Amino acid sequence: MSQSSNSPKPPAPASGSPTPPPPVPTSADVARLAGVSRATVSYVLNNAEAVRISEPTRRKVREAAEELGYVPHAAARSLRAGHTRIVLLPTSHVPVGPLYSTFLNELQWALRRLDYTVVQYGSLGLGGDEAVRAWAELRPVAVISLGEIALSARNVATLKRAGARAVITMGPVGVPGAHALVMNQEEVGARAAAHLVERGRRRIGVIVPEEDGLELFSAPRLAGARSVTGTGTGAGAGVRVEALPMAYSEESAAALAVRWRGLGLDAVFAYNDEYAMLLMRAFQDEGLRIPEDVAVIGADDLLIGRLLRPRLSTVQIEMPTGDHLASLVDRAVREPSEITERHDLMAAAAVHREST
Repeated sequence: MSQSSNSPKPPAPASGSPTPPPPVPTSADVARLAGVSRATVSYVLNNAEAVRISEPTRRKVREAAEELGYVPHAAARSLRAGHTRIVLLPTSHVPVGPLYSTFLNELQWALRRLDYTVVQYGSLGLGGDEAVRAWAELRPVAVISLGEIALSARNVATLKRAGARAVITMGPVGVPGAHALVMNQEEVGARAAAHLVERGRRRIGVIVPEEDGLELFSAPRLAGARSVTGTGTGAGAGVRVEALPMAYSEESAAALAVRWRGLGLDAVFAYNDEYAMLLMRAFQDEGLRIPEDVAVIGADDLLIGRLLRPRLSTVQIEMPTGDHLASLVDRAVREPSEITERHDLMAAAAVHREST
């Protein structure tokens, strides 16, 4: 029996009830608005290089997607491609300093320009196995590990089974199965110590930061400084290098400055420019003259070091561009191979200024 026109209508939404959300736009909506096929929408928004599409058509599709607020579904996109476009970058647990922060920012921008999504993952408190399992859950196409979490060959295999086409480690040592982007921190220490020795300094202190995690950088820098010493008749003969623990605080720097005269040292490699500036201020407060009583050299060549008086000598570290490293990551993703590569990422040179 047909429903009477006098049948009661569904009640209207009660006043104050939430408005239902608008429908989620689809690729079909974008295709209709742009006047193209759904396949064309897919080709344009997924940056398919194998299909030639005119620039006016690309522009129409992008404008339609923006007008509708359409965003491609990441899971569907990954299913079509056979992998995600996620590059996982575990966040640093330690203060890496302005030089490395700038480098990592450039890398992220460069990867974004290559249509990768960079996901920073906080792995604080996780060990190697735990961290890797957490990373693998996101199914990244590549992982760039900064070296703070020690990875094993088994960890690399876990990531690859989860879909990672490339695992890349940054740090002083490589990991079997992963591409190695090696930062030779020993060279930084060796350049700093050699610079001081060339200026007649024979008793060199090397600041070793007390902050957790920085030993990844400080230990090889100390080893590099010690490598310039020798027992023969060369420039390093008779040079003494002493490790000096110091926290990044005014109190710790002041405590070291107070006992400096009793240490019998005539120079210091202060780990980096930030520790060097902190220590220089403490030396000056203690009445020590720079460089007459103590020569000071840092590392990283920060702009503020050139604004000090005396101007800070430093080790200038030459890093690759973000575009260069992003292209290495992209090639490793597009051409996965069991043969891993090693790339040396940095060069170092001492810069002589007034503090030495």
